[in-house]
Order: sequence, then C-alpha cells, then structure tokens
Amino acid sequence: MAMRWRSLGFAVLAALALAACEKVAAPPVPELNIQFTADVRGRLVPCGCFTGQLGGLTRIATLFAESGAVNPLRVDVGDAIEGTADFQRIEYGYILKAFAQLGYAAANIGQREAALTLEQLRAIRSQSPVPLISANLLDAATRQPVFETHRMVGRVAVVGVVDPRGLGDTLGEGLVVEKMETALSNLLPKLKGQADFIVLLAFTDEATLHALARDFYELDVILGGKVTQPAQQLERENRSVILYTTNQSRAVGTLALRLPAPHRVEPIRGEVTLVSDRIPQDGTIRQLAVNYRDEIRRTKLDVDDPTKLAAELVPGVKQAASFAGTASCIECHAEAAEVWQKSGHAHAFQSLLAVKADADPNCIACHTVGFATPSGYRREFGAGKFTQVGCESCHGPGSLHIGQRRSGAPATDHFRTLGAGDCQKCHHGEFSRPFDFEKFWPPVQHGKDR
Repeated sequence: MAMRWRSLGFAVLAALALAACEKVAAPPVPELNIQFTADVRGRLVPCGCFTGQLGGLTRIATLFAESGAVNPLRVDVGDAIEGTADFQRIEYGYILKAFAQLGYAAANIGQREAALTLEQLRAIRSQSPVPLISANLLDAATRQPVFETHRMVGRVAVVGVVDPRGLGDTLGEGLVVEKMETALSNLLPKLKGQADFIVLLAFTDEATLHALARDFYELDVILGGKVTQPAQQLERENRSVILYTTNQSRAVGTLALRLPAPHRVEPIRGEVTLVSDRIPQDGTIRQLAVNYRDEIRRTKLDVDDPTKLAAELVPGVKQAASFAGTASCIECHAEAAEVWQKSGHAHAFQSLLAVKADADPNCIACHTVGFATPSGYRREFGAGKFTQVGCESCHGPGSLHIGQRRSGAPATDHFRTLGAGDCQKCHHGEFSRPFDFEKFWPPVQHGKDR
C-alpha cells in the first residue's frame, strides 16, 4: 500500500512539474511572410508572341500558391499600369482584379499611375477591389491625399509613397506630389499607437530606399520598385530590412521575418525569384486576360478614331506620304518580297489571332503597318489590309515614292538606310530572345532589286 501511494505521489509531482513547465514555456515567436510585386506594367499574361517568354501575373499566382506561406501579406509597390491610354486604364482594372483574387492587402501608386489625371484616379479608386494607397500623392486643389495614406493589417501598417523626382511634366492633371520625407514625417507619429510594425512601399531608387531607412528609424521593412534591377540579396540599413524588385512582372519578392517584439524584426529569408516560363499559368488569372481582351474588342477606343490620331500631329505640319500597303511595294520589289514572304514578318498578324490578341492595342503596333497613325492599320480592318510586319513597318509610309514610280516621274522620295535601332522598336526586352542585330538581320536581309 505504501508503495502504491509513493508511486502515485511521484506521478502527481511529475504532473505538477509538467504543468508548471507548460505555464512558463515561451509562446512561439510570430512570423510575417511578405510576398510582393513591382513594375508589373500591365503584364497579366506573358506576351505570347513566341515560346520561352518570362513573367505574367498568371505565373506569379502559381508561385504564390506553391509557396505554402501561411497568411502572407501580399502587396504591390507600384507601376502596375502600362500607360495612360484608355485601353491601358481598362487593363489596369483587370490587374487590380487579379491583385484582389490573389489577396493583396494594398497596391501602392507608382509613377505610371501618377501620370493619370485626378479625375481618372478617382474613377479607378471608386471601382478598385483592392485598396490603393499613397501618402504623398495629393489633390492639387485641396492638398489632401487622393488615396488612403496607409492600410492596417492587424498591427502592421502598410504605407505607400512615390518618388516625385522624374515625374516632371508627366504628372497627371490636378495632382501634386509631396516630398516623401515630408509625408512620412507627418504620418509616422500618428501610427505610433496603432502599429507594432511598419512596412513601407516606396516607389523609388536603391539609394533613396537606404536614405529613407537612415532618416526614419520607425520603418521596419522597406520594399522598393523604381530600381535598375531586382535585389541580389536582403539588405539592412539602420533598423530597416530592405528588398526590391522590378522587370515587368518577371520577378517577385518574398520576405520571411520573425517578430519577437514591436519594431524588432529578425529576417529568416529574403529573395527575389525569377518568374520563368516553366511555371504553369494560373487559369483564374488567365481568364481575366481573356475578359480584358473581350472587353476592348467591343469597346470604341481613342486609337480607333482617325481624327483623334491626326490631332496628335504637330500643328501646321502635314505628312507628305501615307501608308500604301505591302502589296503596292512588291509590285516592283520582287526580290525583297521573296525574302519577306519567307520571314516571320509575313505571318506576324497570325500570331495575334492565335492568342486572340488581334484587338489588343498593346500588341497590334508590332504586328501591322502604321497602327495608331491616321493612314495606317485600324482595328476595324480585322485581318484585312495593313496586317503583318510589312515593308512600311520599317521603311515608313510609301505613297509618295509609289506614286512617283507609277507616274514615270523621277523618284525624289527615298528611304533611309535602316539599322538596329529601327528593329528595336519592336524587338526589345521580352519581345526578343534577346535581340542581336548580327543574327536577326541575315534572315531578312535585302537591298535594291536588280
């Protein structure tokens, strides 16, 4: 009996000791997993002109899904829009829908977004499914922020700023950009009681990211976007962890941090991942690209109106020649025509038809003759005249030269010699592999017919 009580006593003591250990055991240190993009520049999908192209939010979505990150904080640093044209604003709406589907907490305003007018930005803000932020983009009349200055995610404040340098005359009508340092000096003290951690989305260059870290000790994480290339490694400055990416959706940043105490961050890892062509494209985001192209196919755009295109010409200057079409050129230039017909240029428009991008102004210019000019290709032509990369795509409008030749008059209108720069209007970045004039020129080389 004594032995039984002694054994039970040991068991009770062991249980009490275990309970005591459980009471004093330190709770696990929380973690923050950040996934971010910058300089998406309208790339819902990779271009699709040929295989092997990198990037696209369709692939970034797959990367995010396969990362296994628990409750990630997803954000965009800026320049998600391609440009200010009406079709690019429509496309931006689909980019924001993609961000929302991917669970983005906020999208910062970059310099490309800041080129839109106040009225356009207000319209976008009212329809955006993801919060847009900027602490220093202001209404010029009221000097009030156009967007939320920051976004709270639990006890984490996500703040956005855009570098006013380089905007110059491109800044949208009705807007003014306050210095980033001024905006942060005004905002950060207000966040003191609300945020345990502050993540700054700063659309600025590498040197300024570090300067902001030196000036503002409150910043725990700084993510950048207006940079020359993605970060090669995680960087530290003052109390801030710094990481940045760029390159038209062809790279994505990830950052894992331990948060042992307010405003104390311990990096676990930080890297920028290449969005390669081996990554499958997410079907849900791909459908958004289909929806975008369906919408602009049935939408009347500014580029469809020749009178608006003519309004862009220099006042008082009339073009001497207009586009005549490749068929008019090959009447005389049979040898050059034979070379052209064997090249990919002669089938360029078919590549758009294959991916249903034949109504997308982002793509048409490099697959037709004279698109977005008063006398060149218009979307209403469909697969008819001025399609393919024809003679005048490189040499310019030929009506004057053709008219002189047909009339028997001396040909006073001649075409200048072409060089690599002419090719690089289309063969650049993701639209080439990469471009090398010495390799690209021989298959299309031609000169004056005998």
